[in-house]
Amino acid sequence: MENDKKIIFSATQPSGKITLGNYLGAMRNWVRLQDDYNALYCVADMHAITVRQNPADLRRQSMELFAQFIACGLDPEKSIIFIQSHVPQHAELAWILNCYTMYGELSRMTQFKDKSASHADNVNAGLFTYPALMAADILLYGTHCVPVGEDQRQHVELARNIAQRFNSVYGDVFTMPEAVIPKVAARVMSLSEPEKKMSKSNPNENSYVLVMDKPDAIMRKFKRAVTDSEGGIYRSPEKPGVSNLIEIYSAVTGKTFEEVENEFAGKGYGDFKPAVGEAVVECLRPIREETERLLADKASLEALYRQGAEKAANIAYKTLRKVHKKVGFASR
Repeated sequence: MENDKKIIFSATQPSGKITLGNYLGAMRNWVRLQDDYNALYCVADMHAITVRQNPADLRRQSMELFAQFIACGLDPEKSIIFIQSHVPQHAELAWILNCYTMYGELSRMTQFKDKSASHADNVNAGLFTYPALMAADILLYGTHCVPVGEDQRQHVELARNIAQRFNSVYGDVFTMPEAVIPKVAARVMSLSEPEKKMSKSNPNENSYVLVMDKPDAIMRKFKRAVTDSEGGIYRSPEKPGVSNLIEIYSAVTGKTFEEVENEFAGKGYGDFKPAVGEAVVECLRPIREETERLLADKASLEALYRQGAEKAANIAYKTLRKVHKKVGFASR
């Protein structure tokens, strides 16, 4: 990695479904960031198993997400892209950090409370302690910046607390990470409930668009998108559905909100909604086609994720060796 650049790290669980919101709100920004930072992007399959998974689905979805990272524009020559479970230092450091993480801190994590409520039959220790694994993910690489949504800021704050606690005992071991909330990222709302964020967990499939959706599915979803009865294509707090479509159209075409409003002045939703759909189809088409191409060449894809894991492990090993020495483990 280039010594004069800061290190940025981000991880995504392999749900198998990247939405248009995920792409416009996060992943497209990652592509820009890889030129300015030493960047590491990780398929967080170890985090995924805090909830019961079908093994075959988890394997497939991990491969799909890795392929989608590259198809979205992440470059294995510029960024380190890897699968979390392929770098065992994550689990090793997580155990050590568990011993420097307080019960009270973990019990206050909002995601633990939420997931415990939604998976009441499987409130396991991993679900409780996974913030320590998340801290390990970040601290292993000397990470300076962690791009996250507001809902994940609490995890980065906990990683900072753990790092500070460890450093206060053993000296300057860990870099203090900072949560970076992207200011320019698009906030894409549900097509069926535009007051809510677009989410693949919504049982209504017409509420979200997936990066891997076929063009006819995308067009159908946009034609069914909720607008209003007032007419007029302009942004307003009273028109959340129309405002959402304008913002999506702006994000995928590069046009300003004003340019979009001028383009559709005097036109109706029958013209506007299909135009947004077509623009999204053309934005996502190269990503879907490249993902399909990468998945069809399994040997090349495996070579890429092994290369990424090797690069990540080389950095992680140096951090872990230093930590082992500090806590008093015998040399290997």
